[in-house]
Amino acid sequence: MPGIDSTLFARGGPMLWVLAGLGLLGLALVVERILYLHRGQIRAKAFVEGVRNILAKRRLVEAITVCEEAPGPVAAVVKAALLHADAPPEAMRFHVQEAGIVELPALERRLGAIAAVAQVAPLVGLLGTALGMMATFRSFEQGGNYAMAGALSAGMWQALIVSAASLMLAIPAHLAHHFLSARVRAIVRDMEWSGNEIMRYLQTEFSPAAPAEVPPSGAGKK
Repeated sequence: MPGIDSTLFARGGPMLWVLAGLGLLGLALVVERILYLHRGQIRAKAFVEGVRNILAKRRLVEAITVCEEAPGPVAAVVKAALLHADAPPEAMRFHVQEAGIVELPALERRLGAIAAVAQVAPLVGLLGTALGMMATFRSFEQGGNYAMAGALSAGMWQALIVSAASLMLAIPAHLAHHFLSARVRAIVRDMEWSGNEIMRYLQTEFSPAAPAEVPPSGAGKK
């Protein structure tokens, strides 16, 4: 099998090397995005519930610290709301939306490059197919009416191999792009839900003017 694979790769022509480079690039981008999004996605409902439990004890600073230690954009959005817990509703919403806008480019980074690999691969395959057919007709022209099948097959091999390789690269790249885009949309929905939920809690159930985290001296004494 290794000998057959190397032979087919050699017959693919120069465009097959271009496809191999695109494949390595696409694989690196997909793996990096999967790891990044995996680290950045947390259970939003459980996280917000934990922050609310801390806020119920009037420990605002502790809640902010928890957000700073947690990874991902959900924690950043919740932190933005906590930092402006005493702000008017419109101002708080502005800062939460601003935090979401800051996090969004990091989530979508390199998705365009993956989409480009998926779109360019068939074009490279088409170019390789055209070059292979040109080589076939040139061999036929040089051989005249007595062109041997071996002389013609080299260009046909190149055309078929490059065409197949381009599709084998483009299809997984398209699937990976759709998968990663869905992961990004899921994280964005978690960001929106978490931001709205923590703002609702801060505006209706939490009061920064309530007793501080450390009770003043003499508290509880009559």
